[in-house]
Amino acid sequence: MNTVSAPDHVRISIIGTGFAGIGVAIKLKELGIDFTILERASSVGGTWRDNSYPGCKCDVPSHLYSFSFAPNPEWSHTYSPQPEIWEYLRRTTEEHGILPYIRFGHEVLDAAWDDDTRRWRIETAQGAITADLLIAGNGALSAPSIPEIEGIERFEGTVFHSAQWDHDHDLTGERVAVIGTGASAIQFVPEIQPDVARLHLFQRTAPWVLPHTDRRVTDGERRLYRRFPRAQRLVRAAIYWSREMLVLGLTRWPKLMKPTERMGRANLNKHVQDPVLRAKLTPKFSPGCKRLLLSDDYYPALVQDNVEVVTEAIREVRPRAVVTADGVEHEVDTIIYGTGFRVTDNPIGERVRGRDGQTLAKAWADGGARAYLGSTVPGFPNLFLMTGPNTGIGHTSLVVMIEAQTTYILDCLRTMRERDASTVEVRPEAFEAFNAEVQAKMGRTVWSLGGCASWYLDSHGRNTTLWPDFTFRYRERTKRFDVESYVLATGHTA
Repeated sequence: MNTVSAPDHVRISIIGTGFAGIGVAIKLKELGIDFTILERASSVGGTWRDNSYPGCKCDVPSHLYSFSFAPNPEWSHTYSPQPEIWEYLRRTTEEHGILPYIRFGHEVLDAAWDDDTRRWRIETAQGAITADLLIAGNGALSAPSIPEIEGIERFEGTVFHSAQWDHDHDLTGERVAVIGTGASAIQFVPEIQPDVARLHLFQRTAPWVLPHTDRRVTDGERRLYRRFPRAQRLVRAAIYWSREMLVLGLTRWPKLMKPTERMGRANLNKHVQDPVLRAKLTPKFSPGCKRLLLSDDYYPALVQDNVEVVTEAIREVRPRAVVTADGVEHEVDTIIYGTGFRVTDNPIGERVRGRDGQTLAKAWADGGARAYLGSTVPGFPNLFLMTGPNTGIGHTSLVVMIEAQTTYILDCLRTMRERDASTVEVRPEAFEAFNAEVQAKMGRTVWSLGGCASWYLDSHGRNTTLWPDFTFRYRERTKRFDVESYVLATGHTA
């Protein structure tokens, strides 16, 4: 494969090759703008490369969980399995000629803004480069969250996280502990349950699990989409607007979530007859407060004779057992973490340093992770965060937000070019006003009033993850770069 040799200095450096990094790279290439992509792994794909656990699939419909400019008429299911999404990203990268611009094995170790040269100085695992602008497309679901459990270092069996699945380790006939009952666990637990001798599922909070509407896409549908791409675009639009209606229940009138609650209870009652187990699996919070999960085989797996749902807190791990607060030893051979990701304390915050050497983590220490439109932060010139604070969504496709942010960044670049500006930095007053607005809206959402603790919340109990409104309103706010909210400095870099 021919590659474009990445110079010591580039106009724009992008971190990561998930949907965010690849999406913005394609648009930059179309405009002929100089860039390079720094990727820590040896292939593209981001979270859809890393999460290869059994049963992994998307919980957003396939036609919406893809780039609007690169539809895929070949989806096999209405909700795509992980291998197909990863293949879609690889194929899209190749078809748009992005591969030559990627530097694989270049994990970003440190990125520091140099005020004198007006450049970002980036240290990677394979050397240093500089860039005029830095786009962080590393993603919120990129760093596995590993809980601190006393004695885990003494465990003599196998331990791994669902996002780092050990495919060489055979679980057949083993006693397995699964810690966590989130979106990943409800997918891989039914897959491994028939093979293991004993499965201990350690549950802190019972999730709302709804019936899955996934089905195979017919040959006729695929032929239709290939011949008439507009038909697929119409399906995508219908899915988008139906998903937007969920916002009314999540952010305006929580009572609208009552039908969802009834559906969840009916799903539980249908599959779980034992009253003791049913009580354990009954959520104690409003639907939507934590992410709604979709599965037709999770509850059926939990009622099997070789499964135990444990709600007692874990006290410690011994060489061959997990010990709970009630003193019970659960003998296990393998421990699998289904504990999600470091979203509100993503490690990238420690590696990006703005003016005066302050890290993002330090800038966010008191007020939590914040950014103007989820993209820019005072004190960090020429830095754009893709899927940054409060751009996550609880009802639709994150690709919608990614494309909106890309539009915003491209218009910013156009404005900088027209004004001969070398730096762009959000005004503190615009930054503060926006985040005050977001948190004011957050106060009346189900995520704040629903009575749950979730990964949406930071250590101070603030929701710094989700966008508390319709996504079409975010798209409206980002379709034009609002130069009045920024300070643009003219001149050229050294």
